[in-house]
Amino acid sequence: MTTPMTRRRWLQRLGRHGGSAAVLAALNSLGLAQASPASADFKLGPAPTRGRRVLVLGAGVAGLVSALELQRAGYQVQLLEYNQRPGGRCWTLRGGDRYTELGGASQLCQFDRGQYFNPGPWRIPFNHHGVLSYCRQLGVALQPFVQINDNAYLHSRRAFGGKPQRRRELQADFSGEVDELLAKVLQQHQLDAQLSNEDQARLLETLRHQGALDREYRYRASDAVAERRGFEPFAGRGVSSKPPLDSPRPLTELLGSGLLHQLEQLPDFEYQSPLFQPVGGMDMIAQALARAVGPRIRYGARVSAISQDERGVSVAYEDLGQPGRQHTASADWCVCTLPLSVLSQTEMRISPALREAIDAAPYFSALKVGLQFKRRFWEEDEGIYGGITSTDMPNRLIAYPSHDFHGKKGVLLGAYAFGTQALEFTALPPAKRIQAALRFGAQIHPQYPAEFETGMAVGWHRSPTTLGCFAFWSQANRERHYPTLLKMDGRLILAGEHASLLPAWQEGAVLSARHAVTQLHAAASSQTAK
Repeated sequence: MTTPMTRRRWLQRLGRHGGSAAVLAALNSLGLAQASPASADFKLGPAPTRGRRVLVLGAGVAGLVSALELQRAGYQVQLLEYNQRPGGRCWTLRGGDRYTELGGASQLCQFDRGQYFNPGPWRIPFNHHGVLSYCRQLGVALQPFVQINDNAYLHSRRAFGGKPQRRRELQADFSGEVDELLAKVLQQHQLDAQLSNEDQARLLETLRHQGALDREYRYRASDAVAERRGFEPFAGRGVSSKPPLDSPRPLTELLGSGLLHQLEQLPDFEYQSPLFQPVGGMDMIAQALARAVGPRIRYGARVSAISQDERGVSVAYEDLGQPGRQHTASADWCVCTLPLSVLSQTEMRISPALREAIDAAPYFSALKVGLQFKRRFWEEDEGIYGGITSTDMPNRLIAYPSHDFHGKKGVLLGAYAFGTQALEFTALPPAKRIQAALRFGAQIHPQYPAEFETGMAVGWHRSPTTLGCFAFWSQANRERHYPTLLKMDGRLILAGEHASLLPAWQEGAVLSARHAVTQLHAAASSQTAK
């Protein structure tokens, strides 16, 4: 399997060729350089006339938020949803659930009661104000999500003999070595033109404390360094034994390991603490939204065609409970939250510009594998409570549950693959995908074979409702087509993470839904005023 093209790697290549300005522009276009602008007190004005009907296609987060806000304003709303559940990609798998992908491969989830796996979104940044506002409004209980765990591992098959390294050790060594270098530069008077003598003295003292440097400003084995790097075995394993003072690794060895880029990926703005997760699984958000919307969702409805004229919108759909039976739903207006990957294969009466925009954004492939183990060996044996281990193997990462600490069992996210690696994983039958994740993970956690019980593997490009994980806009396509997606097209408007600056995030779905219903409400009010 080949090395994946991650978003970080893409941005690094962009920076090498286009400089920091190009990276900043890309970050802004992807919504990664700013907090969400969502307001906690969002509210539409009253519907212009009673009885105005709106058809919402898709009961994912964007569709549910659209329906809820339109209902609050007084519109009559009906939702059509392909799945037999709400949430779309806001999805949690539990014991007894069955998932059938394109091609017919079917998996029955056999997790124990209380165990679960989020194949889609699994964390909520503190700055995603829209999602958090609905959690607050609807009583969705949240708990901390551990993103950065200094006791988790960084791993490369080509570094340190393939032995996984504690993140805290590499972070301490890298910071100490770089602080020593900067201290040498100061002592050689290389920064006299930039800093006064007083500021240089203050900086030297800061570097000494920050990097655990000795009195000669060297990064060497010491009690202070050991406090940063930690001890193996952990202190407290024996009251009479003194933990060893391991020698720090030199900077050349750290640079040659190829692991330092794994240190960099965690502090990105969208991953900074605190992050949250709903208690009991991510779909607690979708379930709460669906309850608030009420009995207006028709499940098992596969949309086959969308037409419109000056009087309204008409949607043809198949009832999956009675295959082959076609039905029609009509309304005055329509909010369509179906993924662009699905709409590109759907018959629609829309403008050529909107059709071109729908066809312009490819969807990124991604795969997740959830693995249930009979005991939480990562906690018991290795002291890892939540957080993420990063690797250069095709499974890419291992994420440890941030809940039910010291429970009897647990479900790890055993693989989160993107791009080509996700395609290679899903070229295998589901059972072999799980075996591949186990084979890779055992190189970090040798307990895998003895402790594994059951697993689930979801490749999003095999999902019949999405045909991909999220819309992957190029800068050129976004500049050309994105504005078209945001506009009313007759009596129809699109919403979803693809119509936002936060693709792949639930917050993008919330923001786009609020934008869509605002535009629809303005169009309906304007028409009534005429």
